Amino acid sequence: MSAVSPEAKRVTVRDFHLRRERGERIVMVAAYDAVFARLADEAGVDAVLVGDSLGNVVAGHDSTLPVTLDHMIYHAGAVRRGLRRALLVVDMPFLTYQVTAEEALRNCGRVMQEAGAQAVKLEGAGPRSLAAVQAATEVGIPVMGHVGFTPQSVHAMGGARVQGREEADADRMVEGALRLQDAGAFSIVLELVPAELAARMTEALSIPTIGIGAGRRCSGQVLVMHDLLGFSEGFSPRYLKRYANLGGDARDAVRRFGDEVRAGGFPTPENEF
Repeated sequence: MSAVSPEAKRVTVRDFHLRRERGERIVMVAAYDAVFARLADEAGVDAVLVGDSLGNVVAGHDSTLPVTLDHMIYHAGAVRRGLRRALLVVDMPFLTYQVTAEEALRNCGRVMQEAGAQAVKLEGAGPRSLAAVQAATEVGIPVMGHVGFTPQSVHAMGGARVQGREEADADRMVEGALRLQDAGAFSIVLELVPAELAARMTEALSIPTIGIGAGRRCSGQVLVMHDLLGFSEGFSPRYLKRYANLGGDARDAVRRFGDEVRAGGFPTPENEF
């Protein structure tokens, strides 16, 4: 879908299922502020994810682990104000859902109430994550799962590495995805997963899969706005395709601004009151 009118119908989790049933690919981007959210929304994406990757992209950390619930609520609120149509999905950061199911429910509720989220995303398919998914979905909070490389477990995984290359690992990932589905997840992100395994998981599930570094046979795809627009110039994973070079354009624009200020060329009389 290309650009949409302001009157377009808002996307819901039900639309995710309908798109999968009709064989329509789902488009999701990660954004962290109202400006990028508005641009993505007007371009016709189905969903905007406020990822805890804001720790890397916005705050400059080397992992997502320093991101707090308050950070997520702040950024999610900003994104929400930039959206008219796309579904708003918000990451639950590290240790906001793994301690107890009761605490997970309370924190997910805060994101829904305070940020205006329409769904939350939780990483992993272990017992604690499954309990959190079930607790949230039982009270009507839509949950997106996330398997494969899970950034909150970056240290345990030894870095950002493709997951599921070995047969036993692949089988465990398929079982984990099925358990997330049974717990109530409406969709699952597959990150850094071999294409054949991602296709197997997509076939085994009755809910949509959203790939990032998981091949073309997922139900949809997600990229970070900063990455696809070319702002993250030092970040070049194999799965990334840049659709613009705005990092270079921004640098050149600021340089020209500086040159004109120093030379007395800005402001001109046209810029004065």
